[in-house]
Amino acid sequence: MKPILIPHQTYQDFVMEQLKKHYFGGVLVLLNKDWPLIAKLWITDLSPITTYLQDFYGARGPLPRDPASMLRSYLVYLQTNPEKSITEWVDELYRVPLYAILSGFEPRDIPGVGTFYDFFKRLWGAHVQNLKPKKQKKHKRKPRKGKKGEKAPTATPGKVKRLVKWMIRHIDHKTNLPSDRLFHFFQSQFLAVSVKLGLLGDMDALSAAGDGTSVATAAYPRYKPTCDCRAQGLADCNHDRIYSQPDCDSGWDSARERYFNGYHLYMISACDSPYDLPLYPRLQPASRHDAVSLVVSSVEFKQRFTLGTVDKMLLDAAHDAEAIYLLLDHQNIEPFIDLNTRSKKNTEIGGDIQISPKGIPICPIGLEMKPNGYDNKQDRQKWRCPLACGTKNSCTTPCSTAKYGRTFHTHRKDNLRLYPKTARSSDKWKMIYKRRTSIERSNKREKIDYKLESGRHRSTGMWYIRIYGIMMCQHIDAWYNHQKEELKNLPSLIFPKAA
Repeated sequence: MKPILIPHQTYQDFVMEQLKKHYFGGVLVLLNKDWPLIAKLWITDLSPITTYLQDFYGARGPLPRDPASMLRSYLVYLQTNPEKSITEWVDELYRVPLYAILSGFEPRDIPGVGTFYDFFKRLWGAHVQNLKPKKQKKHKRKPRKGKKGEKAPTATPGKVKRLVKWMIRHIDHKTNLPSDRLFHFFQSQFLAVSVKLGLLGDMDALSAAGDGTSVATAAYPRYKPTCDCRAQGLADCNHDRIYSQPDCDSGWDSARERYFNGYHLYMISACDSPYDLPLYPRLQPASRHDAVSLVVSSVEFKQRFTLGTVDKMLLDAAHDAEAIYLLLDHQNIEPFIDLNTRSKKNTEIGGDIQISPKGIPICPIGLEMKPNGYDNKQDRQKWRCPLACGTKNSCTTPCSTAKYGRTFHTHRKDNLRLYPKTARSSDKWKMIYKRRTSIERSNKREKIDYKLESGRHRSTGMWYIRIYGIMMCQHIDAWYNHQKEELKNLPSLIFPKAA
């Protein structure tokens, strides 16, 4: 049968009734640390998931469990016991009545493990749980190690440039992904609420940040051979293998300085958000470089995000490739990317002015010129003599007779990488770029606070569900902190006599 919509008000009445029944004047008691969790679920309306998943339930058969309660229970699990398995979580629901009540279940009427996984299958928009087939050619060797604290280099020179050209040619062609079902619900029920509360920044000119992080899923790749070469003494054959995690491979973790097997999670977040809220996740093979992941993620996100306009993209030096600037310029997004200095020599451009590796004009006596505004009509940056920016020109050997001093212009069309719209040496660039670290704090919340890597999953579908569940929790945490003063009266609302 199709699930029946249970309004959020009905859920709140159920929670109030059950808490009074089991915790008011009874053996069970609520601690102060329980109330934040109660408040978070109290303000989170998940009832639209029932309507959203209606078409994925059969018309016959027994009445299914309420989808909103199933999702709510999964979020309570991530908030309280993210290191446990789903099997252990079902046991926890029996042991702690509060968790069952907040999920929307009667304390003695708990769904089984199989019911949870049946629900998870409906959140994934494909019949198979992985993106690639399990039967594959033997995976290549591990990628090269990066320098200490740096990402491993791309394995194929020019790969980013070729990918960008392909993406620009097909940028209007949207490919449906199995994870779209999760993102559309996340966007309509979580991002939209955060927008209304003003927690994502200016939606007409949204500033986003992107960065990749490793997600280790196993100690080593697991596979079975499809041949009997090993029995014949040929251990290193090239026949196909059957991989238990076909979307994973080996990568280099620059933060931990070790190899790992799993995924490369590329995350895009709202960097002007006071709570560093995530916007869009993309799982890639562990060997994938940040620059390659950004190309795929930025195009997919721009095609799917409908709540605002991305105006700026803040990225670290691992993304410093000319093709990245070309892609973002094509998407009408201003890039703020730290330079990965390839040379320490100045560039000769003809005449007595040189260009530093940072894209700053160098005057004839070797001083960096000062940015002096941007000409939007001619799309060029104006630079001025650094010794003429005061009341008078203090240069002993001035290269211009003008009292204003020597000026110079750099055009973006000449080099998008060296001549960005906002000069890197300007205070405006530094003020905007310092918010890039918000993506690292967001990734830390997912990996450390919510124990992302503790998931015991073998399929990409379940990893996406875990990631989106954690992202939902991050937004719920932000809603709670934003409305904390208003929620102080919640205990007296549920237990009026006790108050």
